[in-house]
Amino acid sequence: MMGDNGMKKRKGIIVAGTLTLDLTPVFESQKKAKSVDEVFVPGKVVHVDGMDIHPGGAVSNTGLGLKVLGADVHIIGKIGKDDLGDIIYRYYDKYGAAKDLIVDESISTSFSIALTPPGIDRIFLHDPCAGNSFRREDIDKSLYETAEIFHYGYPPVSRLLYLNGGEGCIAMLKEAKEAGVATSVDMCAVDPECESGREDWKGIMERMSPYVDFFEPSIEELMFYLDREKYNRLYAAAENGDMIGLLDIEKDVKPLADLLVSWGAGVVLVKCGYKGLYLAAGSAERLKKIGGGIELDPEDWADVHCFERSYVPDQVLSGTGAGDTTIAAFLYAVTLGYSRKRCLELAAATGASCVAAYDALGGLKSFDELIRKIDGGWEKQ
Repeated sequence: MMGDNGMKKRKGIIVAGTLTLDLTPVFESQKKAKSVDEVFVPGKVVHVDGMDIHPGGAVSNTGLGLKVLGADVHIIGKIGKDDLGDIIYRYYDKYGAAKDLIVDESISTSFSIALTPPGIDRIFLHDPCAGNSFRREDIDKSLYETAEIFHYGYPPVSRLLYLNGGEGCIAMLKEAKEAGVATSVDMCAVDPECESGREDWKGIMERMSPYVDFFEPSIEELMFYLDREKYNRLYAAAENGDMIGLLDIEKDVKPLADLLVSWGAGVVLVKCGYKGLYLAAGSAERLKKIGGGIELDPEDWADVHCFERSYVPDQVLSGTGAGDTTIAAFLYAVTLGYSRKRCLELAAATGASCVAAYDALGGLKSFDELIRKIDGGWEKQ
């Protein structure tokens, strides 16, 4: 397909970064617990009803999510030549998405054990091994020449990218921008006591922001990295780790989103859990610098600050992957040229659909189906 200027139109989204195998025990009892201590007690036997096993991380949840939604996507992640890697490879092969996987015999496949008892925020046991070995040299640079968006998740568990003040991550994003592709970054939570948790992420994100066209952290992640004192205070006051219920959008979310925009980010989409999505966008001049042939109408997007409430899900089985698939829907909607309002609606609707299944992909619906449900009066939170 040729554009109006005679140049070949860019198509597709590259998703690279963290790839894990997610192991999620299915809790037999659906009774909501009032506290973590009610479920996890030394010596107590907790009955579960099987184990949900699916690839996870940004590469799987956002990458395969985009594929399910209908996008043309290149998925780049690293796995080891081990039993967990074999499971991931077979799963990707079913989707016709295994060709860009990198199998490295010198590493172990990353995995996460997601503990999701009803009523309690998710607890993850995570081994980032393969993700920590990801380098910008692992990306096929020829893909930058034809893709619309390059999405990376997650820098905080990509050791070779965050070391030395984020030098590798910044170089990777700069390289993508210079190749003409739009850039997108998602963050993740880390153990504050691990190496990554002690990094100067405020400094890294400030230096990174001018090279990020679409920045999509959760509010917990954003606050953890940019305002640790407030994060610790809210976390201590939260019941069962649920900081979302304590948030004031104007006081807690807007200032942090605005900070990323002031540092040079193009569009900031902050995931606020079951409350919804907060969007802050840069100036018309900044939006013109978004690559990939993506043109955002300045009258619709420039200097906008808005909040989109989430939709009431049909059921809630697991929040695993909800944020990643929300990003998948948002980015795909942007490439399709939808309005800002519709992009946010589709993103929020996809997140609500995701939580209705144990895995990240089982609950996803097509945009046509979501639009019918949205325009039919889907109830909001």
